[in-house]
Amino acid sequence: MDRLAEIEKRLRAVEHREAIRQLKARYLRACDLRDFDGVRKAFVSDGAIIDYDGFPPFDDREQFVDAFRQFGCRPGVYDIHHATNGVIDLIGDDHATGEWSLHFRSIIMEQRKIITFGINYADRYKYCDDRWWIAETKAAIHFCLVEHFDDSGRTHYESIGAAPETYGWRRPEIETATGGRNDVKHGDFD
Repeated sequence: MDRLAEIEKRLRAVEHREAIRQLKARYLRACDLRDFDGVRKAFVSDGAIIDYDGFPPFDDREQFVDAFRQFGCRPGVYDIHHATNGVIDLIGDDHATGEWSLHFRSIIMEQRKIITFGINYADRYKYCDDRWWIAETKAAIHFCLVEHFDDSGRTHYESIGAAPETYGWRRPEIETATGGRNDVKHGDFD
């Protein structure tokens, strides 16, 4: 391979990695802003696999967006996602993997709680239609900090370390509303 071709190849790799970083940032920002169309547009249209600790796995972006709309976007809930330490590996011209660290913070006024998570993401990406898409995403909770605040604004810690058993999909009101749905099949990451 001549020098110019090598430079072009390296430049394409840099451009693809940056496009994937932008995709992840747009997805997380859409979650924070409750931008359902933005969340939807991050995933492949057919067969997206979404598997996050505390929630059932989904094998379709529409199912995920519907659940996000119903349970993740209630009044008095304020979320922020900060992804860092992205490691992206390109696999051929149209596939890539990514690993991310996520600092997630949520204020839940009704429960008077502040929840902080350290989360590890493992993603697979697909390039088609002149852009990158999330094909599969898995998130595992690395640590959890739950604070309760009183009327004066003082906080005390309820949980430090592992996520409480009642977090996410395991909350009684969600299990009741969905019949405990947790039956979607999904593939493993290799």
